[in-house]
Amino acid sequence: MKKSWLALGLTAVILAGCGTEETGNSKKTDENTETAKEETAAFPVTVTGADKQEVEIEAAPKRIVTLMPSVTEIAFELNLGDQIVGVTDNDTYPKEVNEKERVGGMELNVEKVLSLNPDLVLADISTDEKAITQIRDAGIDVLVSSEAKSIDQIYTSYELISEATGTQEEAQKDIETVKEGIAAIEEKASQIKEEDVKNVYFEIAGPPEIYSVGKNTFINEVIELVGANNVMNTEEGWPKVSEEAIIEKNPDTILLNYGWYVENATEGVLKRQGWENIAAIQNNEVFEVDGDLTSRPGPRIVQGAEQIAEAIYPDVFAK
Repeated sequence: MKKSWLALGLTAVILAGCGTEETGNSKKTDENTETAKEETAAFPVTVTGADKQEVEIEAAPKRIVTLMPSVTEIAFELNLGDQIVGVTDNDTYPKEVNEKERVGGMELNVEKVLSLNPDLVLADISTDEKAITQIRDAGIDVLVSSEAKSIDQIYTSYELISEATGTQEEAQKDIETVKEGIAAIEEKASQIKEEDVKNVYFEIAGPPEIYSVGKNTFINEVIELVGANNVMNTEEGWPKVSEEAIIEKNPDTILLNYGWYVENATEGVLKRQGWENIAAIQNNEVFEVDGDLTSRPGPRIVQGAEQIAEAIYPDVFAK
């Protein structure tokens, strides 16, 4: 609001002080009007979500609630921040999410969502089905994105959300930026000699129940992208693994992405009984990577990939 009043004030000064600036201002007004016409022309639109449900959107959404951090980040990247009125308790980025209403975490507060009077709710295929049904029963459009199991599916999420919000042009720019970042990583990874390729174990949860990442996950793709092998790539999705299996795999590097909520996570791994003969332990190659950057399939995928790359191959990727 302050920015709007400031803009109006500056416009008034310019118009009063210099007649030649009026033409420039009129041009900007024409451009804004043209943009508004383009947005209007994009609607109504029918979009099919990952749950195979068609969503008919009559006009550009003005009040959006997002139900997954990765979806939130994509929406903000599409310059929809002003339209977003609600986010989950787990949202941490960008900083503007701190100004939004919170609608719950694993257990969504459906009443809170409805109280925000959204005209579009952006969800994920993993979002609680019962909650989605309740929101739809209240007459609110819910668009469900797929769980991004690959980098390409991140682009698909961009395209789906942008189609529903009339931001396709911005989406294509963002996708190209991500693709350029991925290509730069691939170029550096191509320098790694076959004999220098490392076997990596990526842990997303520690004892008593240990979980890792397997095939058909975007993290597995990132590990391969940076020129390494994921020792758990024979498993599917997000497997629960035994300590014996990890010891047998004997990884060269161990990565952890849960240090933000576990104190001394790296030290804990280094001191695990029976792990002392693992190459990564012997060579002190146990590293923490940012949990948000490496677990959210969204616009910061390149930063997450760079962090993983630098941890595994510092000589190749260190800036």
